Amino acid sequence: MPTSSASTTDASAKRTAGGGGVQSLERAFDLLERMADAGGEVGLSELSAASGLPLPTIHRLMRTLVACGYVRQQPNRRYSLGPRLIRLGESAARLLGTWARPYLARLVEETGETANMALLDGDEIVYVAQVPSKHSMRMFTEVGRRVLPHSTGVGKALLAHTPAEEVRALLARTGMPAATEKTITTPEGFLDALEQVRKAGYAVDDNEQEIGVRCLAVSVPNSPTAAAISISGPAGRVTEAVAESFVPILQGVAAELSVALQSQSPA
Repeated sequence: MPTSSASTTDASAKRTAGGGGVQSLERAFDLLERMADAGGEVGLSELSAASGLPLPTIHRLMRTLVACGYVRQQPNRRYSLGPRLIRLGESAARLLGTWARPYLARLVEETGETANMALLDGDEIVYVAQVPSKHSMRMFTEVGRRVLPHSTGVGKALLAHTPAEEVRALLARTGMPAATEKTITTPEGFLDALEQVRKAGYAVDDNEQEIGVRCLAVSVPNSPTAAAISISGPAGRVTEAVAESFVPILQGVAAELSVALQSQSPA
């Protein structure tokens, strides 16, 4: 099970001792993050192996989370993230989008194209903020819209540094339906595209989500939650030639947004 966004038990204990935190709360949130990393559904033994906590401790914490509605126990006795998390997540995403809007507005001013912010929510990409271009011909993505990662520039940017086996597992869960004739529809093709993102430092959606639309995207480094920003516009305007000037602007705004988001988070 991935451990990239979840702290180890030892680290959690140190934070509790040094920061005046409540250990049971830290452990409960650690388990929720591990469940999210695993696709939203896990067994107790998986959580125990990943977190290092004993089964009785995990069982006690999960009973509390189930009683509060943040976790559900499935008929197969595995545990899944519960519906009460949806309200919390939607509210947090809206606030994150509000914080991001001034940075997206600057992207629009400097590139002339529509700017977006998206998060990786489970196995899907969700758009949480957008500032539209001032061109009469412009792209529009509804805030709150969910798409699959394999057909988007932001999806590539968000998954570029995820281990290949985790990417394959995600693609197996979602499938790779073709949104257009240019959509990547094989895991090998998508992994090759992620390698190109790592080399270039940015991702491209070249008519893969919608014919006639091209998108350039970068991840927001060290964001409290996996996030990416992008600019999108007609393929005739967002060309390979303009990418040379647009990408540094995207990367600079992403770095500034990262600092702003981290300043909103507890140390």
